[in-house]
Amino acid sequence: MRRRHPLSLRAVSLALAGAALLLGGCGKAETDALDVAVIGAGPLSLGDALAPSDSLAQAVLRLNIAQGLVRFDANGQIEPGLAERWTVSDDGLSYIFRLAAGEWPDGRRIMARDVARILKRQVRSPRGSPTRDALGAVEDVVAMTDRVIEIRLATPRPNLLELLAQPDLALIREDLGSGPFRLRPNDTEERPAPDGLLRLTRRPRGIDGEPGEREEINLWVLAAAPAIAAFVKGELDLVLGGTMVDLPLARRSKLPRGALRFDPANGLFGLVPARAGGPLAEPDVRRLLSQAIDRPALVAALGVPGLGPRATVLQSGLEGMADPLQPQWLAQAAIERRAALQQEAQRLFGEAGPPRIRVALPEGPGGNLLFARLAADWGAIGIGVDRAAAGTAPDLRWLDAVAPSASPGWYLRQFRCGAAPICNPQIDGILDAARTAPDPTQRGALFADAAFMIDDLSLFIALAAPVRWSLVGDRATGYQDNRFARHPLADIVRRPTRGF
Repeated sequence: MRRRHPLSLRAVSLALAGAALLLGGCGKAETDALDVAVIGAGPLSLGDALAPSDSLAQAVLRLNIAQGLVRFDANGQIEPGLAERWTVSDDGLSYIFRLAAGEWPDGRRIMARDVARILKRQVRSPRGSPTRDALGAVEDVVAMTDRVIEIRLATPRPNLLELLAQPDLALIREDLGSGPFRLRPNDTEERPAPDGLLRLTRRPRGIDGEPGEREEINLWVLAAAPAIAAFVKGELDLVLGGTMVDLPLARRSKLPRGALRFDPANGLFGLVPARAGGPLAEPDVRRLLSQAIDRPALVAALGVPGLGPRATVLQSGLEGMADPLQPQWLAQAAIERRAALQQEAQRLFGEAGPPRIRVALPEGPGGNLLFARLAADWGAIGIGVDRAAAGTAPDLRWLDAVAPSASPGWYLRQFRCGAAPICNPQIDGILDAARTAPDPTQRGALFADAAFMIDDLSLFIALAAPVRWSLVGDRATGYQDNRFARHPLADIVRRPTRGF
């Protein structure tokens, strides 16, 4: 039975346009395209090489039609992208990539000089993202021959390949991506494409260099509720981009067994001061708020397998670092430490009484859940909390970001002066020293010092690891959970091998 197209989720006029598409004979029955939705808002465009991915939906698009020198496979491991192979010098200061033979979508050959020029501009762009900031050790990108590129580093970066595989470093020339998918034209006068749809296509190399079987993706950008509803109805094969914000919507739906999948994502998930002044200017107030939160209760409410409470900026398993020790108070039940926190609140605020804290949280049921948790925990020690209205200055804002690599530097640089309104210049100095430290042991010790100061000053109120979820249908057999929450669509449908 042919599955219905997810156009039932669109406005009536768009549904009529989609009906024309299906009746035209080039829809699902002919192409057998996989229908994939990314939770977010459109429209999408590839953008220029220097523009960071402003949304997860934009990142998914770039990940699939604009690969870098290397790219992620389904498991979050590095595989060849534009580069067919690479070598790393013994001192870790030189990465040499040999490009595979290929063409841009306009037919021009992919040449090392063009790739080096684009990559150098991306690394040095002032319109940077946290990924580009992590590439501060790159000294130069040089085209050695027509198909060989060298990246030269000031200090070793073992995680360089993970950074190069991120969507923000995908290679784009004159608004054209480098694959593995290409955009197929959406519109004709007779059969206009519905709003929110991008058609992706590729033909991988088959046996003995022969063209393989064509892969086609219908990529949608939808809000969480209609995306979940379409998946439940069988109109979508895969939904990507779920976060804590919309997880309760998925929980309430009658999903097929095993469809809800969680990535073991690493990163930052918590609250950060949003302005330099106000009640949170004092470290003691930030410490009080952090210790009052019942993290185990929040984690239990989210119900994510393997998710645990966390009160440190760094997490376990980072490059060159021992697992961080969680503060002793985290092992104590929140209700047992409440009396001492109430006394601390009285000491801090005196007769004037505690202030009300304004928090900027994302809209949605997950944001509501978090607000209810904060209101209960802070209210128990006499501190009121309001959800910051649009146009008002919050005291705290929500930070939810997946780390692009296992480097502790990415975590710590989020709280540098210039990036965070409340900071400590001494931490910046330590991070500057770590950036140029040639010895991994010394670098790790500097990162540990910076992390200790960030935790001690409560510049970040960590709660857990980021929550990322997907809905995976029976046809998306190549889907795999991974720590980067990056899901390339190439080979997402694994076809059985034909016998002879």
